[in-house]
Amino acid sequence: MRNIYREMSQILDERIVSKIKCKFLILFVVAALTALLYPHLVSATSILGSAQSFAVLGHETVTNGHSAPNPTTQIYGNLGVTPGTSVTGFYPDGTVSGGTIHINDGVSQLALADATTAYNTIAGLPFVYDYTGVVLGSAGYTTLTPGVYHFDSTAQLTGALTLDFQGNPNADFIFQIGSTLTTASSSSVNVINGNSLSGVYWQVGSSATLGTDTIFAGNILALASVGLDPRAEILCGRAFALTGAVTLTDNLISNNNTAEDFGSGRSDFGSYGFSGGSAAPVPEPSTMLLLGSGLAGLVAFRKRFKKA
Repeated sequence: MRNIYREMSQILDERIVSKIKCKFLILFVVAALTALLYPHLVSATSILGSAQSFAVLGHETVTNGHSAPNPTTQIYGNLGVTPGTSVTGFYPDGTVSGGTIHINDGVSQLALADATTAYNTIAGLPFVYDYTGVVLGSAGYTTLTPGVYHFDSTAQLTGALTLDFQGNPNADFIFQIGSTLTTASSSSVNVINGNSLSGVYWQVGSSATLGTDTIFAGNILALASVGLDPRAEILCGRAFALTGAVTLTDNLISNNNTAEDFGSGRSDFGSYGFSGGSAAPVPEPSTMLLLGSGLAGLVAFRKRFKKA
């Protein structure tokens, strides 16, 4: 009788210990999943790589025009072109501050390579919202929440568009556009409730054109060209033309709105032009090892528990 009692007590003790181990394993897996699903907590490296220091980057040329007697183009951040060698229309009709002009040098070459990698990564992300045929800023589409928005062909912006990060430190806005991006005159993009990791990316399959007096936000990565009509502004972001030209006309572009907002009073929340976080973060090896170990341990435990 005592032996039976002792064996029963031992079995109960083992089950209690097993339950405790199970709880620890579950917590272990949850911790690993948290690191996997919220990678901004692991790494805050920008997907743009070395291109993050640029405000304007062209493949063929960067050309600045002058249409009014007073306004001139102002760029805050590096300006570069490669493999082309033509940058025209600056000084006195355009200025570059907070950076330098790089003409087909090692800095611009690496930046273009990094920008192209970012373009391909963003283009390959699974999308959440199919917005093909939607006109941004139109009735019913004036305020968006974070996610990946996909357009099979063209994308248009008319009126005012608000991007609301909702205080989410791990969120990004991704716009995958199959062909062209165009904005109507005096349209705008406003970003609210963001943080230092907030990212806004416009991946454009051909060319992007910002209409006259447009106030834009985010990073334009156009496969072909980027054109800004008179007085169009990118107060928080960048203009990258990966295989074509960047054409400017009395514009303002800042890749670091916290450092230079041209008196607009707008904020990029210290995100370095809405590129502070990564659009497609890759889990660190330690994170994957942690997750794999936890799942393997949980599977092994379940088998042993069932056997017992």
